[in-house]
Parts: sequence; C-alpha cells; structure tokens
Amino acid sequence: MKLIYQYLRRHLGIFLLSMLFLTMEAMADLLQPTFMSYIVDDGVKQADIRRICVYGAMMLLIALIGAVSAVMRNYFASCTSQSVGRELRKDIYHNVAGLSLENIDRLHPASIITRITNDVTQIQEFINGIMRIMVKAPITCIGAIVLIILQTPGQLPVILGIVVISALLIAGNMKIGYPKFGAVQGALDKLNDTTRQFLASVRVVKAFRAEEQESRKFAETSGWLADANTSALRTMAIFSPLVNLTVNFGIVLLLWISQSSNSGGIGKLMASVNYMTQILFAASMISNALNTAVRAMASSKRIQEVLDEQPAQKQAENPKTPEITGDIALKDVSFSYAGAGNPSLQNINIHIHSGETIGMIGPTGSGKSTLVNLIPRFYDATKGSVELDNCSVCEIEQNYLRSAIAVVPQKALLFSGTIRENLLWGRSDAAEAEIENASRIACADEFIAKLPEGYDTMLGQGGVNLSGGQKQRLCLARALVRAPKILILDDCTSALDAQTEASVLNGLSQLKQKTTVLLISQRISTVMRCNHILCLDNGQMRGYGTHEDLMRSCETYQEIYKSQIGGGENE
Repeated sequence: MKLIYQYLRRHLGIFLLSMLFLTMEAMADLLQPTFMSYIVDDGVKQADIRRICVYGAMMLLIALIGAVSAVMRNYFASCTSQSVGRELRKDIYHNVAGLSLENIDRLHPASIITRITNDVTQIQEFINGIMRIMVKAPITCIGAIVLIILQTPGQLPVILGIVVISALLIAGNMKIGYPKFGAVQGALDKLNDTTRQFLASVRVVKAFRAEEQESRKFAETSGWLADANTSALRTMAIFSPLVNLTVNFGIVLLLWISQSSNSGGIGKLMASVNYMTQILFAASMISNALNTAVRAMASSKRIQEVLDEQPAQKQAENPKTPEITGDIALKDVSFSYAGAGNPSLQNINIHIHSGETIGMIGPTGSGKSTLVNLIPRFYDATKGSVELDNCSVCEIEQNYLRSAIAVVPQKALLFSGTIRENLLWGRSDAAEAEIENASRIACADEFIAKLPEGYDTMLGQGGVNLSGGQKQRLCLARALVRAPKILILDDCTSALDAQTEASVLNGLSQLKQKTTVLLISQRISTVMRCNHILCLDNGQMRGYGTHEDLMRSCETYQEIYKSQIGGGENE
C-alpha cells in the first residue's frame, strides 16, 4: 500500500477536501434516525405539531447538507482517482521506455500491458472506494454504535459481540482473498499474451485455417481466468453473507431485549433499529471495500515491480562522447540470454574498419542478429568487450551512441501516420532533400511517387496498406535519413526481388567511406560482394574474409554456397 500512499500524497489537498465532505455526509446520515426518534417521542407521542415541524425541517436541512456533501465528495474522489491513474500509467510507461531489452524480456510485454491497464484500474477503483466508501463505512459504523450506546446503554454487549465477530470475518476474508486476487491478475497476463500473439499472427492463422486451434487455446486461457475469478469471488460469497447474518442476528437480538425489558421509548427503539441497519450496510461496504483493497494490494505489488525495475545496462559514471567513425572491434565476445542454457555467441574476435561493408551469413539461430544487437547496446556482452573507435560501448553515453547507429530490423516496423512522419523518425529535423535522397537510395521513391498523396500518404497500423517489400524499403530509407556512422541491416531485403535488391545494394555502395555497413542476409549472392564476410554457426565464428577466402577455408560457407548456387567451384 506504500505505492498508493505515495501517489495519494501528491493530491493531499483534494483528498482532505473529499474526506471533509465525506465526513459531513456520514454525519448527516447518522443524525437522521436521532431526529426521527425526537419526532416520534417528543412530537407524535406528545401531539406537539410545532416540534414535529421543527424536527422535520431540521431533517430536511440535514438531508440537503448530506446530498451536497455527497456530490462534492464524488467529484473530488473522481478527480483524485483519475489523476493517480494517469500518473501511474505515465510513470510505468516512462520507466519501461528506459529499460533494456533484457528487462523487457524478463517482464514480458503482455504482463506489462496488463499492469498499465487492469492493475492501474484496480488501484483507481480502490482510491475511489476509499474516498467514497471505505472511510465513510467506519465513520458510519462507529458513529451508529456510539449513538446506540448513548440512547440504550443496555445494548452494549450485543454491539460489542457483533463488532468482534464481523471484524474476525473481514480479517479472514482478506487473508484468504489476497493470494486469490493475485492469481487473477496472473491469469489475466496469460489471456493478454494469448490475445496479443493471435492478433500479431492473424494472417498466418487464417492462411493455415487454424482458427479452431487458436480458439481452443484462447478458451483454455480464458477458462483459467474464469476459474481464478470464481475462486476469488467464492471467498467474497462466503464471507459477505456471514457478516450480514451476524449483523441481522444482532438486530433480532436487540429487538428481543428491547421488548423483554420494555426499555426506552418507541422512537429510541426505531432509531436503534435504523442504526443497526446502518451498521449492517457499513459492514457490507467494509467487506466489499476490503475485497477491492485486496485486489489493489496485489496490483500495487505488480506495479511496484515494474517501477523498481532498473535497466540491466548501467550507464557509465562519466560517459564519454568520442568521435564515432564506424571502426568496430569485438574482442573475445561471448553472450548468453537470461535463463538460456547455452551461449548464443562464443569468443567472437573481429575488427571492422570504418567505411567497410561487412556481410554476415550463417544458418538460422547462428547468432547473427544477437551479435549486431551488442553494438548499439540493446544487450551487453556477457564476456569480452565491444568497442567503437577504441572506446567500449559501455563507456559511451547511450543516447550519443545510438544517435550514430541506424538499425533496419528483420521485421519491417512502421507506425500509423504519413510516410513522411515515418521517415522523420530517422531524424526529426531532416530536410526534404535528405528525405528524397534516402528514399532514392532505398529504391522507395518510385512507389512513393505513384501514391496519390506521395510522402503525405497515410499508413495504417504497421503499414498494412503496403507490401512487404515496400515496407522494408521505407524502413531502410528511415535509417538512411539519419545519415548514420554505422548502418545495421538485419536481413532487411528478404522481401525484395533480386533486381530490386541489387538496386538497393548499388545505392548503398554510395555510402562507402562514410558509413560502416553490417549486412545480415540468408542469401550468399547478397553478401559475396561485401568487403569481408563473417560466417557464423551455432554462435561461433567459422570464418572471416572475402568471398574467395571463405570458399577456400570455411566449410560452413562452402556448404551454404553449394546449397544456394550449386556446384563445387571455388569462386
């Protein structure tokens, strides 16, 4: 609950105002039965019309004050809960944006989404409940007990018994319910993950007619959530009626004592019954509010985990900003993903000179993408050192480092907006001529010119209104707009036909002496024209050199050549 208190403290003024109006509302509710008893005992019993009118007018005034207080309390409660929710989501998003990929992998994207949405909503409902119910219920309950004791002191044992039994039931509800509502949030994580995977691969699902299979998977995950919710709600279903039964039994006992002892007037008896009803209502509210509190506690713990998460990659105490020319050295580099049994890279040693174009090839899972991810520090090497211009990437200021590097990922990622807006992600202040030049090198200018709105054409989410090849060329143009010192191409021409790919590679040749290019490809025809080629297999370096060098000395490279081009000639 420390997290909730921390955010509530930022809105202490509004919170206290809400508490003031809530207290006034509760006091107005408590005074009504007392004045009703006055009307019955002092007015009706004595046939005093004046007292009936005076007490009636006072009851109306109190009711008006209570209604106005309720409206103001609702307003301030809504303002506070919505403000806290907005700030929580902003802080979670900000912290996640600053985490490394290793942190994201560990937290899981689906779980992060659940925490930003559902978990924050649980806390909002709890804060709203505090300012509407949770504080009012104890005030009402305590006030009603005090007024019953003041009016009919002989009923004290009954009241104490009800309070003790209700408190024990509510405490048991919290103890049993807390882990159950935590399990609900975990099941919701799994449901979100299943949904996200389905939506991300919906074309593949339809292509393989796997709708029934995915529906069964979703139904199973949804069933887990339903079972977790049922288990948690069953706890509420057991304890809430027991609390109500306890208070109702107290009302019956109170009426029996009043009848047998003939104590007090009928007005006081009516007031006592009304107060017992208020105690019943307050106990029910407390029970429900505490169930909300249990959910909020579970959600608070999950949110705190994200807010406490520190980037796996630490910034150097005195970060450097050396002149980056594109000279890259990997010295005895090894890397393992968190929780993975085998290393993804082992003892990689390579020196890439500024302005060179380096091809990377190898079987699927050989570690090509992992290797290039170490250069912009998406991950840190488990062993060894990655250096740019004789300076470890771990010592370079991170924003400065990444501003000198452009990455074109294997999967083309575009954002909703115009083509121009997507290209300006490369550099927001790029001139029109720079955008057009980057598009020309990436061979994207031709299809852009044919679009009705040109560079102002709107793209759907993920660029759904473009072909795979068009998306890849736009992603390449976006990277080129940055005019990077190091350009990483992670198999980003896989959707292009041979002619278009050749045109793109010819365009990239214009970057020589200005940009170091790391070109990952599955096609040997793509990498064989590079200055040097790095051949990887199972995370190990099998060969490094020109095409001719590898054809003479690298068995893995020879096998790839034979499988794609055929023959046994050493070209």
